[in-house]
Amino acid sequence: MRHILAPGIAAMIFTSLAQAAPPNIILLLTDDQRFDAVGALGHPVLKTPHMDSLARSGYVFRDAYTLGANVGAVCTPSRNMLQCGKAYFRYEGTHAKPDGQTMPELFNAAGYETYYFGKKGNTAPLIEARFEHSRALPSNDLEHVGGEPGKYIVDAAIQFLRTRDRGRPLFMQLAWPNPHDPRTAAEKYMALYERDKIPLPKNYLPQHPFDNGEMAVRDERLAPWPRTEGEIRRHLHEYYATISGLDFHIGRLLAAIGEAGLAQDTIIVFTSDNGLSIGSHGLMGKQNVYEPGLKVPLIFSGSGIPRGESRALVYLLDLFPTFCDLAGIAVPAAIDGRSLKPIMGGSSGGVRDSLFLSYRDVQRAVRDDRWKLIRYPQIDRTQLFDLQSDPDELRDLSGDPANSERIARMMGALRGWQKRLGDPCPLEVAAPKPAAWTPPGPEEPKPKKGRKSTP
Repeated sequence: MRHILAPGIAAMIFTSLAQAAPPNIILLLTDDQRFDAVGALGHPVLKTPHMDSLARSGYVFRDAYTLGANVGAVCTPSRNMLQCGKAYFRYEGTHAKPDGQTMPELFNAAGYETYYFGKKGNTAPLIEARFEHSRALPSNDLEHVGGEPGKYIVDAAIQFLRTRDRGRPLFMQLAWPNPHDPRTAAEKYMALYERDKIPLPKNYLPQHPFDNGEMAVRDERLAPWPRTEGEIRRHLHEYYATISGLDFHIGRLLAAIGEAGLAQDTIIVFTSDNGLSIGSHGLMGKQNVYEPGLKVPLIFSGSGIPRGESRALVYLLDLFPTFCDLAGIAVPAAIDGRSLKPIMGGSSGGVRDSLFLSYRDVQRAVRDDRWKLIRYPQIDRTQLFDLQSDPDELRDLSGDPANSERIARMMGALRGWQKRLGDPCPLEVAAPKPAAWTPPGPEEPKPKKGRKSTP
């Protein structure tokens, strides 16, 4: 794996994270923020000065993913895997259960004051309830009042930081319902962008070329077929404005951390639960295994964190053991996550050679540091992308006979991942369905634009 550190950091002995006093850790978790939706990570128009400050002062993982989902509400398994460090195949039902070895339980036992405040619904409620201070929004609509996404949770977090007893280290997780739709950013955030000048995704398509097994789920019905350039720009405009509004309130939080005298002892981690397509590949949602669907931003910044970046292949569920490692807490043995601390310290280039991605029983994928293979078992279709030369997954190379050996090898790697994780999904079926797909007619009802029923 390629490991990149800022000049003068490569030879740094990574001892500052082994502090006598354990660091405060604050996890900032957004909802549906795709991997490239941060200005400092290379986005051409997004204005996110406070997220940018974290990226520029800290350590960026360029290839971070949520593992996948067994339900359309991708954020549910994502947030459960994050809290327990295990792939969703490891636990029964929709929600992982506390077993004494989950993130809040271990931090509680280590003497941390633990605080959680997050969105309502599609989370990991059984584990989140184990935080010493655990709150969920009474209604996600509170984060849309006045077009100020993020304000309600940030207000509460700032008040908590100002009044808490600082005799113990703090583990805080803030989990917003933004920039998930419905997006109601105030005009001042909308005015940051000229809709007609917003660039379309490089992999924009009016419609996905075949049935991926989840073509008409709720998220996909947010825009009519075919997806016009104007419609996609409208969605992107609202999406970017919401992210900029959330960024403003994250800035308020960062200022409050400094005012409370915590900046020198605090590690801040910024990420999201999953990505979002918004026109990429002709799709709108995150119910796919393309890069925009499951890939997320991941930034570490603050106390003892070096400046740099890595192309190591990592999962969100790696955050659990990483946090334990940073805090001096023993990492549970029976988890799938791996600590990323050695990567940031420069002693390791990566924690795995490949990644496994999944969506229900209709999509599976495996990627290494260059190649990505996607398998659609229900329609007997395979895609192969060279992410090194084609990061936007525009050219499917599976039909080239020169790649037949590579495809066979990667299919073997895919089966190996399935065996290790206990994934029973067959990669071939006896009677494949037709790959062609016709959009629903206009008479078919579309979902109401409310948060209660949204994935």
